[in-house]
Amino acid sequence: MAKKSFINKILQNTRKPEGFFGRLVLRGMNRGHASLARWGMGCMEWQAEWSVLDIGCGGGANLAQILKRCPAGKAYGIDLSQESVAFARRKNRRLLGTRCFVERGDVGKLPYGDGTFGAVTAFETVYFWDDLPEAFAEVARVLKTGGRFLLCSEMSDPANEMWTSRIDGMRVYSAERLETLLAAAGFADIAVYRRKKEELCIVARKQARNDQNGGRR
Repeated sequence: MAKKSFINKILQNTRKPEGFFGRLVLRGMNRGHASLARWGMGCMEWQAEWSVLDIGCGGGANLAQILKRCPAGKAYGIDLSQESVAFARRKNRRLLGTRCFVERGDVGKLPYGDGTFGAVTAFETVYFWDDLPEAFAEVARVLKTGGRFLLCSEMSDPANEMWTSRIDGMRVYSAERLETLLAAAGFADIAVYRRKKEELCIVARKQARNDQNGGRR
């Protein structure tokens, strides 16, 4: 029981990495999530000049890939964990402050102006968002009209409790549930991609306000 409790304590760092074990988890995430991130990024057409926000940027590996895909753009990372922020800054230190910017913050209240980004990404983090309607509304707010939201998850079966039973506050959402909430938040052209057993990638476009209202202003 003690061993199980110790492992579970380490696993809490997948939600909000802290200290030594948090840094170990971040290193593991950068390596272990690389395949999912490459696949997910390949599901979306990128524009070289985009400014992109990566929510839940973790160890910063995805920020590095975004910078390569947007060579004339910028990458912004945000994470609840100060450990993640520091780790992601070190990972991208060469471009930090010029093309890469990382800060601590919450998806429920993003510290950016309306229509700031051409794209927003979220890899392996939606499980921990406390209020999905609020979070998706914030994503839509900071996106330019026509901007893209890329969401990738390794797990998409709510009945699978392998990790949710061990990690506090973790929730798994089905593709259908995510589609419904994205549409309600003002997204259209919602494309769903699946790989392996549960891996999921969703790409959605922010509609213009008049489109959301059926053409009415």
